[in-house]
Amino acid sequence: MAFQIDSAHSEIEFSARHMMISKVRGSFEKFEGTVDLDEQHPENTRVEVRIETASLDTREDTRDAHLRSPDFFNAEQYPHLIFTSKRVEVLGKNRARLIGDLTIRNVTREVPLDVEFNGLAKSPWGTTSYGFSARGKINRTEWGLTWNKALETGGVLVGDDIQIDIQLELVKQEEEAEKLAQKEAESMEN
Repeated sequence: MAFQIDSAHSEIEFSARHMMISKVRGSFEKFEGTVDLDEQHPENTRVEVRIETASLDTREDTRDAHLRSPDFFNAEQYPHLIFTSKRVEVLGKNRARLIGDLTIRNVTREVPLDVEFNGLAKSPWGTTSYGFSARGKINRTEWGLTWNKALETGGVLVGDDIQIDIQLELVKQEEEAEKLAQKEAESMEN
């Protein structure tokens, strides 16, 4: 069953160590994607998410401009980060590991995300939404994001490990399913 990401009620956030003593958090404000969720067989679920690189926000304009520059994401040349699922490993009733390819700056690496199903709800407008949380960690240098500065006190300005935290609200695309079923029924009649 097809689901659309409700970007108004979803978040894609990241954090990295700053000067080895604190964490800097940020988010991507613009993204879209679809999830083909197989409710009976979650292991068959397919996910594709497209994130606008330039939409990152760390609440500091100078830092954001640097992250968009060729030193990091090079948003002008590589306007999107793309995640495409490869497989799902069901770990329990409401838990799974989603493994997929993450492409940053035309470099693609496999990434595992630990996913938790948070439940479903019917809105006052008749739509059905499903909630998911996902977490993962990547080493930014594996995608060629290697810019850094050594610190006088030891260590570096930016940590290599990036924590990813995702909150997704998915809206079931029931109209599309109904149209497809109707189309199939009409083709069988002919």
